Amino acid sequence: MNHTLRKNAKQIIEEAIASVAPEEAVKKALQNQHFQGRVYMVAVGKAGYSMAKAASSMLDFEKGIVITKYDHVKEKLEGIDCYEAGHPTPDENGVEGTKKVLEMISELKEEDTVLFLLSGGGSALFESPVIPLEELQDITNQLLRSGADIKEINSIRKRLSMVKGGKFAKLVSPAKVYAVILSDILGDPVDMIASGPTVSDTATTQDVAAIVDKYHLSLSESAKQALESETPKDVDNANNIVIGSVKQLCLEAKKCCEKLGYKTSILMDDYDGEARSLGEYLGNLAVENKDKGSLALIAGGESVVHLKGKGLGGRNQEIAVAAMEKISGLSHVAVFSVGSDGTDGPTDAAGGYVDGESMDSLEEKDIPWKSMQADNDCYHILKEIDGLVITGPTGTNVNDVSVVLIDEN
Repeated sequence: MNHTLRKNAKQIIEEAIASVAPEEAVKKALQNQHFQGRVYMVAVGKAGYSMAKAASSMLDFEKGIVITKYDHVKEKLEGIDCYEAGHPTPDENGVEGTKKVLEMISELKEEDTVLFLLSGGGSALFESPVIPLEELQDITNQLLRSGADIKEINSIRKRLSMVKGGKFAKLVSPAKVYAVILSDILGDPVDMIASGPTVSDTATTQDVAAIVDKYHLSLSESAKQALESETPKDVDNANNIVIGSVKQLCLEAKKCCEKLGYKTSILMDDYDGEARSLGEYLGNLAVENKDKGSLALIAGGESVVHLKGKGLGGRNQEIAVAAMEKISGLSHVAVFSVGSDGTDGPTDAAGGYVDGESMDSLEEKDIPWKSMQADNDCYHILKEIDGLVITGPTGTNVNDVSVVLIDEN
């Protein structure tokens, strides 16, 4: 392993993710806000705890509730009940936490305000299903395995829930909602981030029917009926503010690369195609530029994986492994890819790192990495070569960043 490249990669990852930590952005969004009446705080998503902690340092509120992913609550917050729940598939703890939120807002008056702190992961974590939870879990897993993009998945989720697609804002009415949103969807479509609990839905029942047909979803009659119901198109009691996105993540990665002496370019910040295709593309770019001095090439977005095997991994690990063969033998080249939330797929890794020596190391150990890759088992491929990037939960969630690093040859 090239230790200089690995050290630089670690620094880039740490600084880029730290730059999109939500605490300062939340404080900035709230610094000039003066709410009438009582304030109730609801924080939902992978960054929910961090966002709630920041807001609680600035505001007096009647009560607060956080619903976030398992192992994301650091310590008790005064006056705030914290619930940890399942992601990317909803579970009973998320439903219970959402029930507590609905109980809390049930007696709001017109002059009251709900401060709603929203981040990626909220679609799974904030849930009050209109069908049995077990069926919702099955439909969610069907969509995740199909390779459907996040907008398609969330269009389905909205109609199977009592709190998504503007419905939560309707439940809060006649009180007001002030929503501070950390974006995890390319282009920052507020009606799709965490399935838009406080935003009028732009998708129609016709759009949803097309998604069902496209992915051949298996549905009960009650689910079919729910998907035929329209979502609110007239939410008027919510103010929605977006405070962070993958564009900022890429810009901060670029700053760090330049500080380390790399001539740097952002290739894109809106990639939404196959993870493996992106890895191969980045590997090919590395080969094409291998003799052009110290370079860093950055891509941001949210790739997808069409699962064909039963192995363990995530989209960022898929990107790294797909780049590995392309850069084999180039000792001065590395490719790494990470999710800003610190969790890539159902694993404890944020993503993966490979360099020009990675494939040789696998083959020296007689690891059947090609068959493992075909089984979507990139986690164990990378584990064999110390190629897993482990950050732990980061408290933020603004998609992924992938980087090609090329040192002087």
